[in-house]
Amino acid sequence: MQTNEKQKKDFWGIKKAGSSIKVEIFAGIATFLAMAYILTVNPNQILWGGTADPRWSSVFLATAIGAVIGTLLMAFLAKMPYAQASGMGLNAMIGTIVGGSMGFAFSYGNAMLIVLIDGILFLLVSIIPIGKNKQTGKLITLREKIFDGIPKSVRTAITVGIGLFIAFIGFQNANIIVDSPYTLLDFVNLTDKANWASGGVACQAVVALFGLFVIAVLSFFKVKGSVIIGILAATVLGLPLGVTNFDVLLGKTPGVTWKFWENFASFFSFDPAKGGIFLSAFTEGFKLPEGSIMTVIMLVITFGMIDMFDTMGTVVGCATNAGLIDEDGKPLNYDKIMYSDSIATVAGAALGTSTVTTFVESGAGVAAGGKTGLTAFVAALLFFLSIFLLPLFAFIPSAAAASALIYVGVLMMANVKNIDFSSIKNAVPAFLTIVIMPFAYSITKGIGVGLISYVILSVVIYLVDLIKYCSNKEKYEKPKFEVSVVAIVVTCLFLFYFLMPTVIK
Repeated sequence: MQTNEKQKKDFWGIKKAGSSIKVEIFAGIATFLAMAYILTVNPNQILWGGTADPRWSSVFLATAIGAVIGTLLMAFLAKMPYAQASGMGLNAMIGTIVGGSMGFAFSYGNAMLIVLIDGILFLLVSIIPIGKNKQTGKLITLREKIFDGIPKSVRTAITVGIGLFIAFIGFQNANIIVDSPYTLLDFVNLTDKANWASGGVACQAVVALFGLFVIAVLSFFKVKGSVIIGILAATVLGLPLGVTNFDVLLGKTPGVTWKFWENFASFFSFDPAKGGIFLSAFTEGFKLPEGSIMTVIMLVITFGMIDMFDTMGTVVGCATNAGLIDEDGKPLNYDKIMYSDSIATVAGAALGTSTVTTFVESGAGVAAGGKTGLTAFVAALLFFLSIFLLPLFAFIPSAAAASALIYVGVLMMANVKNIDFSSIKNAVPAFLTIVIMPFAYSITKGIGVGLISYVILSVVIYLVDLIKYCSNKEKYEKPKFEVSVVAIVVTCLFLFYFLMPTVIK
């Protein structure tokens, strides 16, 4: 009886996971600080007019509420330490179709309708069972089946690739890595005096690197909350360097205001001219531009592929790093994580924001020791508070938060030792999975290229071995075809994804 009462009190299984309430709270704060940038970046990505667009504050509000809903689902349904928000990349795609670059004048409601359809489809494939696990007898959904069909070499490489991807995002956010007209990318020029002007790129780089070294030193001495201490220390250093801006706290920065009630009035107005985007998928989304049906179908497929494999890759990476995987390498509560992701996408579309998905920045919380849903709950609570206290949370500069992302990359790189590089059939797909993620700035494309290369290599090797076996059965063993049907089907979908044009007229 006492045991049952203890289990009820420990809703998230914090003790069982080897964590503590204090660690989980710090992890939740670290997760939020690492991804809080999405609150202002998402409206800028979707609305190219920036804060001058009357819908800017409404998209900010939809972004915050969508993050609250998605992260609460992770906290209470999946009970995992992952946070959700409007995904980067997907929001830029929304911006292009709203901006008319697809060749059609899509309305904001049209774009949200596409996101809504994507969310409903993936909710269905996440909850409708298509078979049973032979060992446990548990029902398996299509999303789980796809995960099981991904070869181990690619699955193992996902964690390393995401680590590099997260670190790359951090390097970019802090301007440590900058654009180059000659080599595409370059290390920030520290000899240029202009870069050392107040708030300049050199100052941002120093702030991020300082935060990284603070985190590293504190982690070496096993200081609890090292990640969040590093972020705050970097924020303080940013004050004299002009990276941390006090005007943000005073509400003097465009688009960042303490007047949250004005944001609510615009959001629920149902008038696009006043910034109303709530339920726009239903109020204006069904009136599609003439000749756009095939384009809509392709966009739904594209959004779906990105949503599915970005989430899968993120969860695999974070779960592996936190040790939250089963004996087969599958993330714990994987089915409920997928439910949470799908439901959040549907809710986000209704609110008026782009696809809500699991964030790679969840790795910052995992690095800080987060292992349960309490981490997600704390992050969700902070997203909720940001609705009313936007200037306070926007005060943390992206350069300071970047230090945590780079540190996460360091931790996740350790998983490279689990990849079998002795076999070329495993080494090449794993390598491509790892490098394509940061180079192409896409988790989905990294997984896709890795899977396609694995299937091609496996099929060619099998055919050669089969020919050798048929020519001399006494000398050679009969080869086994190790590629699953699911892997072949998913490979075909990826080929369709890579080769099919998004716009069809």
